[in-house]
Amino acid sequence: PDPPWLSPEVLGRLEALERGHLQAFGDALLAGNPDRPAQLRAQELFAAPEVVLAHDGADPSQEPGPRLIYANRAALRLWRRAWAEMVGMPSRLTAEPQQRPSRSQALMQALQSGGIRNYGGIRVDSHGRRFQIRGARIWSLIDAEGDRCGQAAAFADWWWL
Repeated sequence: PDPPWLSPEVLGRLEALERGHLQAFGDALLAGNPDRPAQLRAQELFAAPEVVLAHDGADPSQEPGPRLIYANRAALRLWRRAWAEMVGMPSRLTAEPQQRPSRSQALMQALQSGGIRNYGGIRVDSHGRRFQIRGARIWSLIDAEGDRCGQAAAFADWWWL
């Protein structure tokens, strides 16, 4: 069987990730010809050195809040989780409790503006080890009808605390 990041469901999310990034920032999430097959683009995003995560559009004020629907290999390594552990978990658990209000504020700002650049904050991996992220982009996922259907974040600048 195909790996989970090549499932039809995740390939559909890839389109929403790419569409939203282009709309928010005016440039492509992935370099190269955008008409390449979706499976190839999905492999490239999964293997990218930049950390990329996405969560669904669930109401953050309701429990459990948004759940992760995508994490590339860089994200899985950084949080030290397998795909099956990371995808499906509440996205707020990527941050320590005291960091969650500022994280929520950034997500709301990105939701209102379509996307933000240069977000930074402290996150925590599955073993409780803390790390700082800097220069993150946060944007809305946009479905084929043009509606928001979640949010994504990408960053390449981070270090252990």
